[in-house]
Amino acid sequence: IQGTAADIIKMAMNEVARRLLAGGFEARLLLQVHDELIIESDLSCADRCAELLKEEMQGVYEMKVPLAVDVHTGHSWYDAKG
Repeated sequence: IQGTAADIIKMAMNEVARRLLAGGFEARLLLQVHDELIIESDLSCADRCAELLKEEMQGVYEMKVPLAVDVHTGHSWYDAKG
């Protein structure tokens, strides 16, 4: 299961990076930590980036049981985790 989770996060990471670039977002995929993807973005597009991230992480691979994804924003990773 751990290997499958790693594959899914890699697929999501590639799609998020591609969509951020193609969509002209003032944002970039900054970091992956275990099952988390960290995006650094301009405040003006933070909500759109959060929605994009959730879409890709939930829908990058179709499964019988849907993946649950929590998305948080903040001025730092610490703020977003809180």
